[in-house]
Amino acid sequence: MEINIYQVDAFSDKPFGGNPAGVVPDAKQLSYDDMQNIAKEMNLSETAFVIPIDKNNYQVKFFTPIKEVDFCGHATIGSFYTLAHKGYLPPIYNGIKKVYQETKVGRLAVEIFFNDGKIEKVLMEQATPKDLGIVKDIESLLDCFNIKKDHVGIEGKFISPKIVSTGLPEIVLPIKDKHILDNLKVDFNRLANMSRRLNIIGVHAFYLPERNSDKVFTRNFAPLVGINEEAATGTANGALTYFLKNEGYMDKNEIVSIQGQVLGRPSKIYCTIDKIDGKYLVKVGGQARIVMEGIICCETNL
Repeated sequence: MEINIYQVDAFSDKPFGGNPAGVVPDAKQLSYDDMQNIAKEMNLSETAFVIPIDKNNYQVKFFTPIKEVDFCGHATIGSFYTLAHKGYLPPIYNGIKKVYQETKVGRLAVEIFFNDGKIEKVLMEQATPKDLGIVKDIESLLDCFNIKKDHVGIEGKFISPKIVSTGLPEIVLPIKDKHILDNLKVDFNRLANMSRRLNIIGVHAFYLPERNSDKVFTRNFAPLVGINEEAATGTANGALTYFLKNEGYMDKNEIVSIQGQVLGRPSKIYCTIDKIDGKYLVKVGGQARIVMEGIICCETNL
């Protein structure tokens, strides 16, 4: 069986930036094992498998090279950019086309922004934010990154790292100084063990230059699911946006996360947050570029 497949750089307007994801735009013939084998073969942090329901609704499954995960931000951006760019979903010439993806964290809206027939950006709704509490074993967390408690915080003040989820639970770790953020020495085995113990995906470390800054510098580490570091992460930046808003460090409703610099794959992740009927609604998105397309051959039992 031959399956169309794409490699897409998400959260970047140029090839070889952002975070690469695999995208299979029509995976309805594939079994679970097929999907896992294709994700392993692609060997990207995530590969997304899209199963069209109708022209406005799509089931999407996400796989790392070693396991299925409930949700993935950059693979969502890559998927819906590809669906629109390649005509798998009906495009529009100007305006915002809203469609929905069915995921393991629920039914989430995706907005595709068109201008003169071209795709400007893709924004995806995140799951309702959940504050899962502070990290109680702070010393173990510090040991994972070979840093001291004095290095943790915002604007010179210690701020407790928290576990936050907008689809996937992550530790949000504030770092006081960008130089420290850029030069973290991570013990990936220790971090994987801690992630397993706390039932989290990984750690999203960040440096906020000042309160109400229009940008935040970020790095993301998820060795438990086979990703030592990612160049761009959607759900983690959604969790960070909620953290900054809820902790009072963000009066505005939008911020840009700058990620991937250390990896040589600069990414811009556009994040918005609004409060509607007493609940926070977080959206994360950006641009994308297809860098490879082809056909993958596999055997299936279906």
